[in-house]
Amino acid sequence: MATITQNQTQKIVPFLWFNGNAEEATRFYTSVFKNSKVERITPMSTVFQLEGQRFYTLNGGPQFQFTPAISFFVNCYTQQEIDELWEKLSEGGRKDRCGWLTDKFGVSWQIVPAVLGEMLSDEDAKRSANVMHAMLQMDKLDIATLQEAYEAQSVA
Repeated sequence: MATITQNQTQKIVPFLWFNGNAEEATRFYTSVFKNSKVERITPMSTVFQLEGQRFYTLNGGPQFQFTPAISFFVNCYTQQEIDELWEKLSEGGRKDRCGWLTDKFGVSWQIVPAVLGEMLSDEDAKRSANVMHAMLQMDKLDIATLQEAYEAQSVA
């Protein structure tokens, strides 16, 4: 019998319920993210990794659907990365406000600059308000525009 130690397995793993298209979703997600791999595909389930994060899927049927109440927050370090992920993940889905999108499988994603949290939590309330105001005007987030808002002196 195989034995698994604590450091060999991820303690918390997102588990996604699909309506018969778990393999298609797995192959799509692993094609979008550069640092990814498929670990296992069976008729009922898959296991894959995106950026070192393991995911389990199940072909569970139509009983449950995804909602934006749960989303995947993707920290991006360049505008090119934001642009790429935004276009690939939203293809066949829906683009929403403030960096949110829903992919063709109904899964919600937030594609955001990694620096956004720092900007929004700045001790200078005017700076963080400027960034929030700028972000609320956007669908896909633009790092340069957010940075300009962060460096501005007052709310526009």
